[in-house]
Amino acid sequence: MTKIAKDEVLQMTTSGTGGTVFPILLTISFSHLLNDTIQSLIPSIYPLVKDSFHLSFAQVGLITLVFQLAASLLQPFVGYYTDKKPQPFSLASGMGFTLLGLVCLAFAGRFAFVLLSVGMIGIGSSVFHPEASKVAYMASGGRRGLAQSIFQVGGNAGSAIGPLLAALIIVPFGQSSIAWFSVLALLAISILIGVGKWYQQNMHRIRPKKAVSSIDQAGNLPRGRVALSIGILLVLIFSKYFYLASMSSYFTFYLIDKFHLSVQNSQLHLFAFLFATAVGTFLGGPLGDRFGRKYVIWFSILGAAPFTLLLPHANLLWTTVLSVIIGFVLASAFSAILVYAQELLPGKVGMVSGLFFGFAFGMGGLGSALLGALADRTSIGFVYQVCAYLPLIGLLTAFLPNIGVKKDVG
Repeated sequence: MTKIAKDEVLQMTTSGTGGTVFPILLTISFSHLLNDTIQSLIPSIYPLVKDSFHLSFAQVGLITLVFQLAASLLQPFVGYYTDKKPQPFSLASGMGFTLLGLVCLAFAGRFAFVLLSVGMIGIGSSVFHPEASKVAYMASGGRRGLAQSIFQVGGNAGSAIGPLLAALIIVPFGQSSIAWFSVLALLAISILIGVGKWYQQNMHRIRPKKAVSSIDQAGNLPRGRVALSIGILLVLIFSKYFYLASMSSYFTFYLIDKFHLSVQNSQLHLFAFLFATAVGTFLGGPLGDRFGRKYVIWFSILGAAPFTLLLPHANLLWTTVLSVIIGFVLASAFSAILVYAQELLPGKVGMVSGLFFGFAFGMGGLGSALLGALADRTSIGFVYQVCAYLPLIGLLTAFLPNIGVKKDVG
C-alpha cells in the first residue's frame, strides 16, 4: 500500500466518521486481482498439461476439483475462527501458500505433483477470501453492496487477465514460465501486510454502531425462514458456479473442438467472457444497495437463461457475443447474494463470507470434475447443452424474503 493511501486511511480512521474507506477497498480489490490472476493460470494451462501429461477430460477436471476443494473446505472454518479471534496478518501468510504452490506448479514433472501444487494455491485462497471480504465489509461505511462489488471486481478482473497472460507467456514459453508470476504473489504479500496494519487498527468497524432496517428485518425472521433462505442462496450459487465451471474449464476446448481455433485464439475468447464477468460484478452490488438484492439476484441468475439456451446452437461470432452477455449477467449475482446472506446472519461476516466463497469454490470444482467426466462419456458440445438449463434454477428466488434496501435508523 502506498504512503499516500496509508495517510488517507489514517485520516479517515482518526476522524471517526466511519465512512467508506475507498483507499482500503481499492487496495484489497487490487490484492484480489493479483490473487485471482494467479489462480486463473490453473485452468488457462489445461490444454498444455492435457497434452504433456496425456490427461483425459476427467483428469483435467480432477485438477480443478483438488484446487477448489482445498480453496473451499477451509473457508467457513477460517471465517468462523477469525470472527472470534481476528487475525489481521493472515492475509499475507495465506498468500505465502499461494507463492509456494505457484513455484511448485511451474516445475511439476508428474500429475500427482500438479495436484499437490494446485492444492497449496487453494489453501492460500481459503485464507484470503473470507478475511479479505471481511476487510471490504469493515471499509464499506454501510455501503456493503458497493464494497463487495469493488472487492469482487478485482478478482474477476484478475480471472480475466490470467488467461490473457497465459496466452502471451505460458503457451509460447512453457510450463516453467509460470514461475515468473511469483512476482505477483510477492507484490500481493507486501500489499497485504499494509492492509493487515489497517485491519489491526480498525477492528471496531466490524460491528457498526448504527443499525439498518434491512438487518432489523432479517433479524425478525424465524430461524426456519432464515435457514431456508440460506439454503436457496446456496442452490443459486450451485447453478451459477456449475455453469461458470463449464466456461472457465472447458470453453477453450469447446471452441477448439467446434470451431477449430488455436489454443491462443481460444484463450482470447475466454478472456472476453471473463472480462465481461468483471464488468458485471461491479454493477451487482451498487444496484442491490439501491433497489434491493433480491431483484439483482432475479436478474442475474434467471436472466442468463435465454442466452445460455442459445449458446450451443450459435456460430463463432454469436458464441462470442452470447458468452460476453452471459458473463456480464451472471457475474452481478455474487455480491448481491453474499451481502444478502450477511444481512440474514448479522454479526457473522467472516463465517458467512467463508461459507459462500467456500461453497462457490467447491461447486466450481465439483462442476468441473463432473462436467469433465460427462465430456469424456459424451462430447464437449453436449456439456453445454446440459448446462444451458442451469440458470432456470433462478426461479427459486421467488421464495426469498424481501430484504436489503437499507435506511439508516438512530
